[in-house]
Amino acid sequence: MNVDRIKKQFPIFKKHPEIHFFDSAASSLKHKDAIKSLSDYLAYNGTNVHRGVYKLAAEATDLYEGARAKVADFIHADVSEIVFTKSTTHAINMLAYAIQDLINEGDEIVISELEHHSNLLPWLNLAEKKKAVVKFIPLEKGSITISNFKKVLSKKTKLVVTHHISNVFGYVAPIKKMIELAHKVGAYVFVDCAQSASQVEIDAKKLDIDFLAFSGHKMYGPNGIGVLYGKKNLLEMINPAEFGGEMVDKVHLDKESTYKAVPYKFESGTPPIAEAIGLASAIDFIKKGNRKAKYQYTLNLRNYILENLKDEKGITIYNKDFDTNLITLNIDGVHPHDVASFLDSMEVCVRAGHHCNQLTMRYLEQNATIRASVGIYNTIEDCDVLIKALKETRDFFIGFWKE
Repeated sequence: MNVDRIKKQFPIFKKHPEIHFFDSAASSLKHKDAIKSLSDYLAYNGTNVHRGVYKLAAEATDLYEGARAKVADFIHADVSEIVFTKSTTHAINMLAYAIQDLINEGDEIVISELEHHSNLLPWLNLAEKKKAVVKFIPLEKGSITISNFKKVLSKKTKLVVTHHISNVFGYVAPIKKMIELAHKVGAYVFVDCAQSASQVEIDAKKLDIDFLAFSGHKMYGPNGIGVLYGKKNLLEMINPAEFGGEMVDKVHLDKESTYKAVPYKFESGTPPIAEAIGLASAIDFIKKGNRKAKYQYTLNLRNYILENLKDEKGITIYNKDFDTNLITLNIDGVHPHDVASFLDSMEVCVRAGHHCNQLTMRYLEQNATIRASVGIYNTIEDCDVLIKALKETRDFFIGFWKE
C-alpha cells in the first residue's frame, strides 16, 4: 500500500507537513474528495432537496439521494432504512425518543459499562421516563464477554445497547453473538458504530442489527453528518423524534396529521445536504482498494508503537491485549493534559481527557488518559516520532521531579 500517495490525498498536510496526527478516533482528517464534493455543491448548487422542480433542485436531490444509496450499500442495507442526522449523538437521541412506545414500565435495558456518554445518557433518560430497569453488563478485563452478557439477559430484556468498538480500550465487542442471544428473548439491539464504520465492514443484514449509528467526521468525511440505520419494519413502527417541514404528508387542525414514509418521516427541515454528499465521497475513498489491507496496515502501526512502549518504565498502557487502531496510556504521575501539551510542542497530536467516557475512566481508576489512534495516513516515521516524543516527555518530567 502506497501510504505516501494516500497522505497526499489529505490537504491538511500541504499546510501542515510537520504534524504527526494521532487523534483519528476523535475526528479523522478530511479526504480531498469529501472536501471537494461538499464545496462543489455549496459553490455550484446550494439549492434544497425534494421540493423544487427546476434543474438545480433536481440535481441536488439526485446528489443527496445518491449519498443515501451509497451509505445503504456501505452497510448492506436498503435505502429506506438510512436516516441522515447531524451526528452519531443526534442519531442516538432521536432513536431514544422515537423508541419510547416500545418500552414499558418494568422492561429491562441492558447496556455495557464502557459506553461513550452519547450512548449512555439518552438510554438512562429513557429508562427514567418509562420506569424501565437498567442492567449493566459486568466487565471482564475491560471487555464484554458472552458469559457475562448472559448473566444480565432475561425474558424482561427489551433493549440491548452496545458499542461495536470501544473508544477507550479499542476492543471489538462480540456483537454477532450478542444480537443472536438478544433476539431469542425478544429484545431489540442498538449498536454504536462510530469507531468501527471507517475500519471494519459492517453488514447490517447478516448481523441482523435492529438499529445502528455512525458519523462522517470519524471516517475521513465532513462534520455535521451522521447516519441512523433501522430495519424498515421497526422504523415504520416508531414515531418521529422531530417535527416540521419535509417530513409531513398531511397536516390537519381537526384530526391527527400524517407523515411521509420512511426514512423521510425522520428527516424534518432542510437536511445536511452538503455534508451527506461529502460523506458519500468519503465512503468511496474507504471502499477503494483492499479495505482489509488498509485496516491491517493501521493495526500493524498500532502494534509497532505498542511493541516499542510496552516495557518502558513510567509508561502505563491500559489496552495491551486489545487489537485495534488505538493505544490508551498514561505517563505515571503526569497529568494527561500536560503530556498532550508537551507532545504538541513536538508536533505530535494526541487526545487527552476522559474521552466522553467517564465510566471507563472510573474502571481504570484514572481521571483521564492519553489516547493515540492511528489513521490510514499515518506512517512508520510518524510512529517513531510519537514513540520518541513519549519517552522524552517521560524523561523530562522525571528529571523535573528529581530536581
